[in-house]
Amino acid sequence: MAHNHSHCHHEHEHGGSTLRGTAARFLIAGTLVAVAIAAGSLVQVRSGEAMVITRLGNPVRVLLQPGLDWHLPAPIEGTIPVDLRLKTTTSGLQDVGTKDGLRMIAKAFVVWQVSPHADGVGRFLRAVRNEPDDAAEHIRSLLASSLEIAASSFDLSALINTDANKVRLGDFEAHLKDQIASQLLDVYGIEVLQVGLDRLSLPAVTLSATVQRMRAERETIAAQRTAEAQRSAAEIRSKAESQARIAIANGAVQAADIEAKSRNQAAEIYGRAYRLDPELYTELRSLDTLDTIVTANTDLILRTDAAPFRALVDAPPSPTAKVP
Repeated sequence: MAHNHSHCHHEHEHGGSTLRGTAARFLIAGTLVAVAIAAGSLVQVRSGEAMVITRLGNPVRVLLQPGLDWHLPAPIEGTIPVDLRLKTTTSGLQDVGTKDGLRMIAKAFVVWQVSPHADGVGRFLRAVRNEPDDAAEHIRSLLASSLEIAASSFDLSALINTDANKVRLGDFEAHLKDQIASQLLDVYGIEVLQVGLDRLSLPAVTLSATVQRMRAERETIAAQRTAEAQRSAAEIRSKAESQARIAIANGAVQAADIEAKSRNQAAEIYGRAYRLDPELYTELRSLDTLDTIVTANTDLILRTDAAPFRALVDAPPSPTAKVP
């Protein structure tokens, strides 16, 4: 009896140990499964991207802040990363017509990114299925048509000109951006950050016409500057002539004044001479008259015994008085 009791006790201890081992294994397995499920439910959002949480294939949440987040384990919920970094797309070389009927070859570029907002990310997924290459193809197509429209609103001289003040490239690029920005955002969830001209050149025919136009502009400018110089020269010449006339008139007035004074002085001298010696006065006046009317080329046939030519034959009379 004692032996049987000991055997039963041993079997009971062995069964309890087995149960405890099985429970421990289940606990470890459950823990591992829980850890695996928890790890599968975590999602890391990297800088420069958005993470879209889908449930049964349909987007339900958009995670935008970098860091760790969670979602229900697969296959209930899944994740789709969306790149939010800047990208550049070009239109390629394109022959477009300007407002004044000329042609030019243009190449434009667009700097863009997926809109960093939940609704923008959602539109991008629906429109191009999160394929940046497909998005770039749509951008190139829209940019090509917008180049045609924008070019038709500007004269060629506003885009290519030797005068920097007449060039309106900034207006052209702004006009181009306005045409595509709203449509890309509303339809594709794409934000346009910058639109610019990467290249601008001229076909042979347009180049010849442009050179002729530039030459004509230069000739016009040269003619204007020549006319301005001639006008300035004429003003200077007119001013100088006016000043010269004024100076001559002032000189004539001064000369007349001096002459009048000298005549007055001469009259006073003649008066004193006449008072002192009338005959000497008459003789001197005769000589003055001869000096006035007779020159080196004068031929005279006159009586010599008459005044004032008598002085040429007769000696002057002796003065009766001295002139002081």
